[in-house]
Amino acid sequence: MTKKITVLYWSPSIVNIATNKAVINSAYSLKKFNDKYQCAIFNFFGEFERFKKNIFEKKLNLVNFYNNKIFKLLPKHGKLGSRFSFILIFFLGFIPLYKKLKKDEPDFLIIHLITSLPLILLIFFNFKTKFILRISGFPRLNFFRKIIWKLALKKIHIVTCPTINTLEYLKKLNFTNQSKIKLLYDPVFSIKEVNINKKKKIYDYKNYYLSVGRLTHQKNFLFLCRAFKEITKINKELKLIIAGDGEDKKKLLKYIKKNKLESNILIIGYVHNIYPLFKNSKGFILSSLWEDPGFVLIEAAICKTPVLSSDVRPGPTEIIKNNINGILYKSNDLEEFVRKFHILDNEKTSKNLILNNLKTAKKFSLFDHYKNLNVILSIN
Repeated sequence: MTKKITVLYWSPSIVNIATNKAVINSAYSLKKFNDKYQCAIFNFFGEFERFKKNIFEKKLNLVNFYNNKIFKLLPKHGKLGSRFSFILIFFLGFIPLYKKLKKDEPDFLIIHLITSLPLILLIFFNFKTKFILRISGFPRLNFFRKIIWKLALKKIHIVTCPTINTLEYLKKLNFTNQSKIKLLYDPVFSIKEVNINKKKKIYDYKNYYLSVGRLTHQKNFLFLCRAFKEITKINKELKLIIAGDGEDKKKLLKYIKKNKLESNILIIGYVHNIYPLFKNSKGFILSSLWEDPGFVLIEAAICKTPVLSSDVRPGPTEIIKNNINGILYKSNDLEEFVRKFHILDNEKTSKNLILNNLKTAKKFSLFDHYKNLNVILSIN
């Protein structure tokens, strides 16, 4: 019997983010399309308990260490709270991760989040396991991270990037041999799953535009609320649905109440199955200050939902070509947002954008991700 290739995923997180889905889909793609792989996801503090149903359905393995009661006690929001949680995860995870890698000697460790812990282990110890650093979002390198990357990337097996912009940026940093830096698009969707999930009726909203993401500074929802206020002056019947949760929720609700927009702007919290909301919306709006690349843009495309996005780099501008498969507006420009919104609101324009966007989405499928990751795992 041929020995299985073992692939472990390291991706601790304290809130719901797109990376969680990417990790699950990536492991599932290897298992689904090639039985030579045996995949497992580290579940140090029960952070993947939230996705246990999905993981169980995909027949993936979890590697458990600490009781999930710890996860429930960890601060989730705010800079100080989240930073405290990351530090705690680092110190509590150091020895268990070291022992696991030494004892089991998996073939690969794919690192997504809280990357400093496995990278520091790589700097100070030698492992038979090959480390793959998966960039999840555009890297913002502070002094501490620069030092770790310079040292660890000398011993790294491969670095994968989700966009061409990020790949080019990493090559310019010259932290490692450029041949080790590879482009690998995120596994955003499975056609079968999308078709099943988007048929499920979970809400009964009508005549609405949709925006999705954590309620944080990055997503720029306060600007979006201000912009939509201008839209409602022209059409009082339109609604904006914001699906997400986060530290900016109180600030956004305060603005909505102060400007009497309760019937036009609704914040509905985190939604597990977002596809029906995409399918039934008039359009999707991304107002982020940065994304790399932006899962929601792909999910909108596969649900045949027209897109209006800020023109930030990297990510959105790599996926959305203005007036071809979506509409771009200058980030934080209220006047241009309103003008471009009315272009999106034109039904004839939207049909052309939708058809072109479907073609763009293909490279973010589970199968395309598997094909490229399989090649990367075959590199000696």
